Amino acid sequence: MKVLAADGISPKGIELLKKEFEVDVKDKISADELLEIIPEYDALMVRSASKVTAEVIERAKNLKIIGRAGVGVDNIDIPAATAKGIIVINSPGGNTIAATEHTMAMMLSMSRNIPIANETMQKGEWNRKQYVGVELRGKTLGVIGMGRIGAGVAKRAMAFDMDVIAYDPYINEERAKSLGVTIGTFEDVITKSDFITVHMPLTPDTKGMIGMEQMKKMKKGVRLVNCARGGIIVEEDLAEAVKQGIVAGAAIDVYTSEPVGPDHPLVGVPGIVLTPHLGASTVEAQIGVSLDVSEGILAALKGEPVATAVNMAPVSPQVMKVISPYLTLAERLGGTVVSLADGPVEKVEVVYNGEITEVNTGLLTTAVVKGMLNPIMENEVNYVNAPGLAKERGIKVTEVKEKEVEDFTNLITVKAQVAGKELSVEGTLFGSEGRIVRINKFRVDVDPHARILVCPHINRPGVIGTIGSLLGNNGINISAMQVGKTEVEGTSLMVLTIDNDIPAAVMEVIKGMDGISDAKLVNFYTI
Repeated sequence: MKVLAADGISPKGIELLKKEFEVDVKDKISADELLEIIPEYDALMVRSASKVTAEVIERAKNLKIIGRAGVGVDNIDIPAATAKGIIVINSPGGNTIAATEHTMAMMLSMSRNIPIANETMQKGEWNRKQYVGVELRGKTLGVIGMGRIGAGVAKRAMAFDMDVIAYDPYINEERAKSLGVTIGTFEDVITKSDFITVHMPLTPDTKGMIGMEQMKKMKKGVRLVNCARGGIIVEEDLAEAVKQGIVAGAAIDVYTSEPVGPDHPLVGVPGIVLTPHLGASTVEAQIGVSLDVSEGILAALKGEPVATAVNMAPVSPQVMKVISPYLTLAERLGGTVVSLADGPVEKVEVVYNGEITEVNTGLLTTAVVKGMLNPIMENEVNYVNAPGLAKERGIKVTEVKEKEVEDFTNLITVKAQVAGKELSVEGTLFGSEGRIVRINKFRVDVDPHARILVCPHINRPGVIGTIGSLLGNNGINISAMQVGKTEVEGTSLMVLTIDNDIPAAVMEVIKGMDGISDAKLVNFYTI
């Protein structure tokens, strides 16, 4: 078998593959050349430069696996690969330590003024008194997002004798206790911390979550770090806050748009340390991702299970034919449950009713978990790592099959235990289209393809119209509406399909309306 290694893959991984296969190394390869030679190869290794398009995949007659030496797989057409039965793998944990250590390096560099001190020393200046720093010891570090990198930063910060308070709405007390951190609200973290570091994914909910309004609530002398995703901290607001002394300093490695030019608002602001997205740029990380992907290719070409597949685990064609129409629905049922939750999910029970109980539904249960975790995890969640990530976060997942079903041929019910209460969402297929047919006890008929606003409310005239007017006045279009009822008199559930994001301020107005019990926005674009 033949392997093509493109884009400057670390030699360590290539050496591993050469023990078993013929490996061609092409550090620089044009799109036309890739199209021309890809039919020869059984495996392809890339970084970010080569674009593995649907056209490349179509011409890849022998290709069995594509390996991305890194985390992001944006340069690979995963649906096209999946449709052709090609496994796509990445290295989701290969840069965890590198990103963790870079966060600590940024925090230390900022707190001790190392970059500017070095710059002036190189000019022959001696400004010892001008660059007095601050210690980490005894300070409170606020960690926003407790995935693997956030947890790693917390662990290292505690070794510096820092107190750590963390905000992660989807981590439970047991997991927090095992990490040695205090769980707080977002408000707790931004008001009580001396240093704040961000480790969340970029979603409609986290985009711009730290702006001038939040910075004005922070402690005097606070310092911010972002080595996660550009756009979580509003860059223009951060620049202004540092200039005004609202924020004492910042260390930023990621940006809304990259690369950054000289006119970027953060460039040239005293007190802000900038690096060009170096979080994963270590020799060890590059070797690590190369070895991870090479081991995955070795396993795949030998017909063994692959631990880092980003499309899906192996399933027999017979089973896949039955369950494949339900995969997207299952993900969105999981995403709906976690979006409706007011705290960390403790247990999940996935119940299958009908003819679907006759096949192995394990992949569907994994899809539910994937849908739950994708909106809340910093790193990409896939069909392979979802069960392990759920276990890490203390979420117990069970599967139940009951042949009997009343109203539908097949039904999937996701039940989640949250703070002693049970949430449930039910879904089925209408033809080939997935539909949500019940939310808690409310019967609905919802197409989960975009965004939905879910509002329990008192069933009386004017409530629905008031929300409709509010959204319309804010330029938010409603494309569909459902009102579900239960046996409890006077209560209803309004479900609006929304074409636009709803700003946080508008959501707060909705929640405060007379007759509205609650309001939750479910964004299926993040699931």
